[in-house]
Amino acid sequence: MPDPAQPLRLCADELWSFVRCKKGQRWRWGVEDAATGQVLAFVFGRRTHATFRRRLAVLTKAGWPVERWFTDAWQAYEACLPDAQRQVGKGAMQRLERKHLTLRTRLKRLARKTIGFSKKQFFRDGLITLFIFHFFF
Repeated sequence: MPDPAQPLRLCADELWSFVRCKKGQRWRWGVEDAATGQVLAFVFGRRTHATFRRRLAVLTKAGWPVERWFTDAWQAYEACLPDAQRQVGKGAMQRLERKHLTLRTRLKRLARKTIGFSKKQFFRDGLITLFIFHFFF
């Protein structure tokens, strides 16, 4: 766990998949520590500002101060984060992108072209959560 006294440098990104059919889009929004690569928080939902605010609430509730955010140019990041704290670019996010590729490779339900998909949101989110806790912790 990160030290609550030290401000964090966080990488934030999202991972797309679907439930039942491709119209049932479901996003996993993840945050990791840029220095250690430790997954700190993730939430599931649509690709909206409200879902990103839920992820911010998880970090705020944990009491972790954030010094810098490394993100892509998605509108939710621009709207919800101060410009002084946000750095746009993929350079610092390579480790998080690699984790997304690992998830897609190891979980058939996250592959883009597959016949293995979840019919219920509960099972899809639960399976991904169990895998993340098993693999990354």
